[in-house]
Amino acid sequence: MRGPHNLWRLIQTGATFERTGAMKQALEAVDAPPAVRVMARVLGWPFQWFGLAGDPTQPPILRALTALGPFYIKFGQLLSTRPDIVGAELAHELTVLQDKLPAFSTEEARRAVEAELEKPVDEVFSSFSDAVAAASLAQVHQATLRETGETVAVKVLRPGIERAFMKDVDAFYLAAWLIETFAPFARRLRPRAVIEHFEGIVLGELDLRMEAAAANEFADTTKDDDGFRVPAVIWTATERRVLTLEWMTGINVGNIPALRENCTDLIRLSERILQTFLTHALRDGLFHGDMHQGNLKLGEGNELIALDFGIMGRIDIFTRRTYAEIIIGFLQRDYTRVAKVHFEAGYVPANQDMDAFAQALRAIGEPIFGQDATHISMARLLAHLFEVTERFGMETRTELILLQRTMVVVEGVARSLNPAMNMWETSRPVVTDYIASSLGPKAFAKDLTETMRILTRFGPRLPYMAEKALMAASNPPAPPERPHIPGWIWGLGGTVAGATLVALGSML
Repeated sequence: MRGPHNLWRLIQTGATFERTGAMKQALEAVDAPPAVRVMARVLGWPFQWFGLAGDPTQPPILRALTALGPFYIKFGQLLSTRPDIVGAELAHELTVLQDKLPAFSTEEARRAVEAELEKPVDEVFSSFSDAVAAASLAQVHQATLRETGETVAVKVLRPGIERAFMKDVDAFYLAAWLIETFAPFARRLRPRAVIEHFEGIVLGELDLRMEAAAANEFADTTKDDDGFRVPAVIWTATERRVLTLEWMTGINVGNIPALRENCTDLIRLSERILQTFLTHALRDGLFHGDMHQGNLKLGEGNELIALDFGIMGRIDIFTRRTYAEIIIGFLQRDYTRVAKVHFEAGYVPANQDMDAFAQALRAIGEPIFGQDATHISMARLLAHLFEVTERFGMETRTELILLQRTMVVVEGVARSLNPAMNMWETSRPVVTDYIASSLGPKAFAKDLTETMRILTRFGPRLPYMAEKALMAASNPPAPPERPHIPGWIWGLGGTVAGATLVALGSML
């Protein structure tokens, strides 16, 4: 339920960070300015005893995030893929949030499965293990289908997770309102629209039937991709709070010692992960939106296996072409082209100076080229990019939030395998191939065919639509009539106004 009472949740967040000792560590990790550090500590200290204690055996930030619940755990998962921003030590600590959280009891899981499938567990599965992995929203059990003997993975939502997650979302709606009210300069970031976008993603994650449909569609679009696998959905054992998938074995991509023992080419694997993501995003417009280490495995035959399809991203054909043109412009160091694409797509307001924007983009792009990633501060690069968006009045594009977030996560995963990886050079072959196929003569012919198909479908209605449009242009609508207000309302209004004046006069 939204409202001012959610202010307590925001206070509790800061108090928990202060009480667990995470506030100091977090401010140091992001290299916050001294003034921000002092203000945060001064505001947090008086309320620290209202914070959650958490597990004292855990490191401070991990302790605070797990105590605060699933919304914060999701944020921690994102940071776990960015050692270049939060440091290698903290990023390693946060990998626990990907799939090693405390599990709820197997008995609770069995009761949830029985309630959803409306059958005893033993009637559906001949075996049902304890949890083999536990994340922020759900946990996974290994089981065997009684009917076929197939080994499967059964994903079960945590009890009460819907209420807990939505409570935090409501608190962040309040935070967004406070930001828009008291920090007008931040309105261009559209914080409420961002929270609405995140809420839609969360609601999709909390219905495992939607995840099953996403996994099924993703398997269809990638079935011909060599070296990439998506587990099959077992529809007969899937409901809103229970999802059953084909069991897939492999080495977790985050387990680097095991990958080395397997003689895996880590450099090539890092390139494959980034290029696979870009291929799915640009070619299909459907991509895995949560590609952290816990959701990727390397299977037999070096095939890349994707897991957990609760967050899937979609981008339309226009956005895909725009995004590809921006990337290829950076790769070719053609900043004028990149600026022009931004203006044509409406990402930058038309009243801004295109040449000045191109110059700002050059200041971002040039430090990247000619260096390996170990010499690039991603935190500083993001800060510079944020300054540019503020200077040129660029609003947050909610349709690109998930794409940009996933790009950050995927690059973090790839760089954990190969710290010297250059994202731009690794992206070049995929983006170049997409540009060649989507902007050439074949693409033009395909667009023309699609346009003709749409016109053919609307053909019978075109004469009527044209006639209606021409008549509307020739006969502009008359201005609306002013509503007639009955005389008794005027009289009542005059009486109230007179009585108010008399009362004010007597008070004076």
